[in-house]
Amino acid sequence: MLEPKKLKYRKHHRNRGAFYGKATRGAQLAFGSIGLKTQTAGELTARQIEAARRAMTHSVQRGGKIWIRIFPHTPVTRKAAEVPMGAGKGSVEYYSAIIKPGTILFELDGLPEPAAREALTLAAHKLPMRTKIVVRLRA
Repeated sequence: MLEPKKLKYRKHHRNRGAFYGKATRGAQLAFGSIGLKTQTAGELTARQIEAARRAMTHSVQRGGKIWIRIFPHTPVTRKAAEVPMGAGKGSVEYYSAIIKPGTILFELDGLPEPAAREALTLAAHKLPMRTKIVVRLRA
């Protein structure tokens, strides 16, 4: 699973204010010819990204190339069950990526379009947000 090698601070604020607005960076296809783009904001955990990646990899069966355009940098903490208030912040439970609408999550290349669409659809089923498949315009 994806996880930062090292962080300046072990625990972060969640920065929930980052959900507003549309993505300006990472909003166009950069590597592949077909990609999966978000339509709603939210958080993606490292587990969800890995589940989507596995679904795509299984579908393409050693054909084509996959790019993951997002990375879970933000540590999310949880306090244990039935722990009273106070006594500090909980321990890091998982890492997440904050996603704005319009962000490209995955890109594929080197496959026929129907096979690529099928792989991206399988990946989209693993994600907790609305997505759409975008294709690079042929010149």
